[in-house]
Amino acid sequence: MLEKFDRFLEKILDVDGASIFLLLCILTMLMLWGKKSLVENETVAFQILQEDGRFGPFQILNALQYFSVPIIYAYKLTLIAFVLWVGSFMFGYKITYSQMWKIAATAEIFFLVPEFFKIFYFIIVDYQPTIHDIKAFYPLSVMSLLDYNSVPIQWHYPLKSLNLFEVVYWFILVEGIHVTAGKQRKYAIGIVFTSYVFFFLVWLVYYGFVYD
Repeated sequence: MLEKFDRFLEKILDVDGASIFLLLCILTMLMLWGKKSLVENETVAFQILQEDGRFGPFQILNALQYFSVPIIYAYKLTLIAFVLWVGSFMFGYKITYSQMWKIAATAEIFFLVPEFFKIFYFIIVDYQPTIHDIKAFYPLSVMSLLDYNSVPIQWHYPLKSLNLFEVVYWFILVEGIHVTAGKQRKYAIGIVFTSYVFFFLVWLVYYGFVYD
């Protein structure tokens, strides 16, 4: 099964990076539209704003979110690719920065899966969620096991970020590096866990303690 996934991943990585990035942005915008139109705009708070005629500023903010998608992804992928590229260099892996950027962009598409589950969940639930319920929820995360009202707000983001999808994302990075370099998987695991995973966990702890 893993070999089939590697062959599938290898075919995706044969596509040029610009096309992968464009696909990622388009899918993200579609998912963002779905979340806003089917979930967030159906909350009581947004309905009240619409009735009072105060929804205009939020529509402007929503539009800005769509325009910010490629900018945010460009920054995020550039940073992740650099961290992984440095890690591969330390392990003696000959992977170019552009190849690592493509691996990061391909793996990032997977994070659209939990967003789909989130939209589906709030469509089928039998209660009217608040905007805070929506923002605090992340499927299969540590936060989903807790009452977010009892958790200090500075730990909301870290606890949402610790989720099963994040772990799967790590191993997609591993397989991407493995099939690109064509070397033993254990070295790809070492690259990902000593570079990206390490800094990711450090960032979450740092965020939790310095958030004001």
